[in-house]
Amino acid sequence: MDRVLVVGDGAREHAIAWALSRSGVRIYAAMGHVNPGIALLAKRSGGFYRLGSVTDPKFVVGVAEEASPDLVVVGPEEPLFAGVADALRERGFLTLGAPARAAVVEQRKDVARHLQWKYKIPGRLVYHVTPDPREAYLFAKALGSAAIKPVRQAGGKGVRVVYGEAKYLEDALGEIAARGAEEAKSQLSAYRDVPQLVLVEEGVWGVEYTVQVLTDGESVFPFPPVQDNPHAYELGLGPECGGMGTVSPLPFLEEAEVEEAVAAVEATVKAVEREFGVRYAGVLSGQMMLTAMGPVVIEYYSRFGDPEALNALYLYDGDVYELFRRAAEGKLHGAERRFKSEYTVVKAVAPVGYPLDREAARGRRFDIDWALVDRVGCHVFFGSAAPSEAGGYVTLGSRAVEILAAGATVEEAYAKAEKCAAAVRGEGLFYRRDIASPEYMAAMARKAEVVRSVYKWRRRLGTPGERLVWEPGRGLVRLG
Repeated sequence: MDRVLVVGDGAREHAIAWALSRSGVRIYAAMGHVNPGIALLAKRSGGFYRLGSVTDPKFVVGVAEEASPDLVVVGPEEPLFAGVADALRERGFLTLGAPARAAVVEQRKDVARHLQWKYKIPGRLVYHVTPDPREAYLFAKALGSAAIKPVRQAGGKGVRVVYGEAKYLEDALGEIAARGAEEAKSQLSAYRDVPQLVLVEEGVWGVEYTVQVLTDGESVFPFPPVQDNPHAYELGLGPECGGMGTVSPLPFLEEAEVEEAVAAVEATVKAVEREFGVRYAGVLSGQMMLTAMGPVVIEYYSRFGDPEALNALYLYDGDVYELFRRAAEGKLHGAERRFKSEYTVVKAVAPVGYPLDREAARGRRFDIDWALVDRVGCHVFFGSAAPSEAGGYVTLGSRAVEILAAGATVEEAYAKAEKCAAAVRGEGLFYRRDIASPEYMAAMARKAEVVRSVYKWRRRLGTPGERLVWEPGRGLVRLG
């Protein structure tokens, strides 16, 4: 029996381990906390797990040497940034996970934007990077609508999007932009691996979707597009977080819009190799938005998204172990794209306090009605939760579990997900009921139709991406 070591302890890694276990491999795990689902899969398959810092290359290599796996899959981004995949390869382990020099397209938003413009990757946005919050504020004000972000990936924290069309709110929006620039910079104080810079880019409006591709550096293997919902509360309100739920495939997107997104991600794989001289063997995801300019890249992930990974791995109708090996060995060309003809909906269940007060979100005990989950036919993936000494499970401060439901229609998958979310019982838990509801899907279709009519009209005129931007110190600049 072949052996696979999974690095990470979230719902994404639980889904990876689950998908690999269906290929009949023995599961081993390197985790920061005991993920009950991964631990069970390791036990049932005859493997084991070890606890430690998954961003410590020495710890992960040590677990790999003990398990002697045929393949290592690195799930989260921070181990990639820390060079865990590089350390594993240096010790001779076949590894699926971006090298640190390639994962910089997620770690550094300014590097990603620079690559897009240097290599003319489709879907690029006008941007400016500065250490000065005052300058960031002025650039945001010049753009009118702007997104203000810390220059480093910080789990969605510190991002502010200001839409400047409402002139009667100009003063208030200016104050939000100025405060956002200060907060974006302060968000970086906890990180030692990047300079303290703020990125300001065009604020765009439309329908978000994620395209996840597996790549060996030469070929890409795209999974069906997924729509993530990064805001914590119903109707897309509240602070941005790790994602409260997903739906896939997406009936409101046209095939050409997905193909454009895949082309942008594939061009980024090539640009990374040309710029940094490293082969990208792993997952690269494009967080896209369908806008009045067509599909644009909001940001990149150097790994599967969470929860998007759940949809992709469930829908893949082949041998995941074989597919991952082909990517790690540089033999992805010709891999058959086989997916189930089903719709999937994921609901994340989180403790009250998340995402703003992680301490308040810790220590909440909950149980799962497994009989109900089995009867309805859902899958439960553990995230930031561990077994409780008092029985059941206890939250650790982030999304506790993610529930995946599938059906022949979106409506069927949504109804099943709602029933199974109710099977997670405890004090102080919440989830978003609106995600994938009939009203939600209709609203997304209407929004997609609005921006589609504009970008197609612009393309017919031959001006799809041209913009005039005023930059501090440069004046009016024509970009496109």
